[in-house]
Amino acid sequence: MEKTRKKFEIKKHILTGISYMIPLVVAAGLCMALGQVIDSDVRNSTAGIGYYLYQAGSFGMSAVVPVITAGVAYSIGDRPGIAPGLIIGFICSAIKAGFIGGLVGGFLVGYLVLACKKYIRVPKAIQGLMPIMIIPVLVTAVIAILMYTLLGQPFVWLMNVLTEWITGLQSGSKFVFSAVLGGMACFDFGGPVNKTMSTFVNGLMIDGVIGPESVKFVGSMIPPFGIAISCLLTRNKYTKAEKEQLKAAVPMGICMITEGVIPIAARDLFRVVFACVCGSAVAGGLCMVWGTGSPIPHGGMLTVPLFTNPMMFCVALAIGSIITGVILSLIKKPVTEEDEIADLNDIDFGANTDINDDEIKIENI
Repeated sequence: MEKTRKKFEIKKHILTGISYMIPLVVAAGLCMALGQVIDSDVRNSTAGIGYYLYQAGSFGMSAVVPVITAGVAYSIGDRPGIAPGLIIGFICSAIKAGFIGGLVGGFLVGYLVLACKKYIRVPKAIQGLMPIMIIPVLVTAVIAILMYTLLGQPFVWLMNVLTEWITGLQSGSKFVFSAVLGGMACFDFGGPVNKTMSTFVNGLMIDGVIGPESVKFVGSMIPPFGIAISCLLTRNKYTKAEKEQLKAAVPMGICMITEGVIPIAARDLFRVVFACVCGSAVAGGLCMVWGTGSPIPHGGMLTVPLFTNPMMFCVALAIGSIITGVILSLIKKPVTEEDEIADLNDIDFGANTDINDDEIKIENI
């Protein structure tokens, strides 16, 4: 039972971080999408309604990792974990650790806050400073140093290895090369692996090689489309909250904003990532074999008419989305009553939780 308790607590903390992140992703993503609809060349604009909306959404997206880190830290350590969580989240973004690094950082912050509360003793005269100064400063300093000097280094190393690897693949099979790029484009839903792939193909586009750019497009759009197809095929495998989140994730996917699926993916990370990578890899390989190409680095479906061979790009996108949807429907587990209860209560997991041997009771709903 102790193992079940710990598993539930970890899931609870992750869902808390996700619940605070969802409104941010939706608001920021839809602002970016609206900006692109209003101004098709919004990335090169300097003023206008479309530009202002796109910039607002961009700022929101830059705060996704800090918010999820702070949410996890708050779930574990209560209010003293919020400020360190936000700071560590920004550090994770800066070192290219992505939302996975943010989750790890949130747990580190939260548990260090608990340790400080338990082991640090101060005179009564300054006890009021513990939650507002002593704990936040101490936790921020310790975790920030660890993240910069030790914990962040594996992420930096991985990005360098990936860059060298995909550079070496150019001399191999066109399908294999593009399949790898397609898988990388969706692997972490806009995180550091996606950014590494994007930087690489953007450099190729500057040199006049536009084929890989279409692979980036297809890999970035398949996750929301594929998950939506899976939800249509097997609705019993998605919670009510996830179905609602897809209503925002799909429009964001049309505009090539993958982050809308992060809340859904985080609940079943390995299965969702596996299915998305399979579909995106196949679609990416087909894009290059069929000679599709994009002369611009962003824009989603709004810019597909400007592609080389746009019809075949759409076919590849449809095939990859269907593959993702079918695989995910086959491997994803049906939703249980416990999952639905957790989703109903993830708006504030600061509530008291009591787990006994017979059932899980969530109090203060």
